[in-house]
Amino acid sequence: TCSRMEGPSVCVCVCVYPQWASVNRAVLICDQCCSVHRSLGRHSSQVRHLTHTAWPPTQLQMVQTLYNNGANSIWEHSLLDPASAMGSRRKTAVYDKLHPNKAEFIKAKYQMLAFVHRIPCRDEDLLAARDLSKQLHSSVRTGNLETTLRLLSLGAHANFFHPEKGTTPLHVAVKAGQVSQAELLGVYGADPGAPDVNGKTPIDYAREVGHMDLAERLVEIQYELTDGLAFYLCGRKPGDTQDLTELAKAAKKKLQLLSNRLFEELAMDVYDEVDRRETDAVWHTTQTHSALATAAAVPFLPVNPEYSSTRNQGRQKLARFNAHEFATLVVDILSDAWRRQLGNSCAVLKGFAHQPNRVPNVH
Repeated sequence: TCSRMEGPSVCVCVCVYPQWASVNRAVLICDQCCSVHRSLGRHSSQVRHLTHTAWPPTQLQMVQTLYNNGANSIWEHSLLDPASAMGSRRKTAVYDKLHPNKAEFIKAKYQMLAFVHRIPCRDEDLLAARDLSKQLHSSVRTGNLETTLRLLSLGAHANFFHPEKGTTPLHVAVKAGQVSQAELLGVYGADPGAPDVNGKTPIDYAREVGHMDLAERLVEIQYELTDGLAFYLCGRKPGDTQDLTELAKAAKKKLQLLSNRLFEELAMDVYDEVDRRETDAVWHTTQTHSALATAAAVPFLPVNPEYSSTRNQGRQKLARFNAHEFATLVVDILSDAWRRQLGNSCAVLKGFAHQPNRVPNVH
């Protein structure tokens, strides 16, 4: 049992003593399953090691609560339903081969969401998605995290602005003091800086009602991207331009010329690359004597079907940057983010201040 999780822990493939967790899926996974989850990309499964990765305590509590209350059944709904045509399909077991058995099952389950109860069908289901998002407003004021995760898995939007109530789900969760609900919404991209009909943000309400710890955590979520980049640099200050080569200066100039939208996309992509590199470092540290160490390498960011082929190619090229080149790029992004904020381009920081981890549509 992991020291950070209370009670016995079992991977969803029934392997005992899992050492990893998928934060947005709220399941615990073993090394083998993790090797596949990492290849899916952060947009499908955000993995963290239970002991070698730093966890915000309230986020860990949220994952543990969902895990203990059977979050896995959300992703395996049709497999567990005797009335379903898929009810006869067998989920993988410990003795099954990683490739292709477990790998194919994991991709179907978490990337394609093949076994989720029901998934909206694009245009004709916009009203249904809207209704799910309204239900989300009601769900997050309670302590029932499983209902919220199920609604999000079906297509409810974490940032849905309720036209009658004039709030987002995060406003509702904060007013009700539901810390774990706020954490879950944050994982799925809820913006702590989004104003309600009165111009107040969830952070404002947390401070007003005296939930100072929650307010501080919401600020962390809001600036997860920029804080994460700064932490990756291990203390390097944004804007430190000494010893820049002419090539680096030219690259910095190109960065400044990007539109807010393109700058936002680049910042999010670099944040994903930081997460890939850090997870890769933890992976190799924990797999020193395992055959999985090299066999399950994730050499560059996996393709995100929601992005254009040009953007996906650019994301994968980030892996070619050596440590110094990549650190320079991170510094430049932090510096330019600050410049744009001072230049009153607040929309930029609102767009990428936190990294959304939403349930992807079926591609």
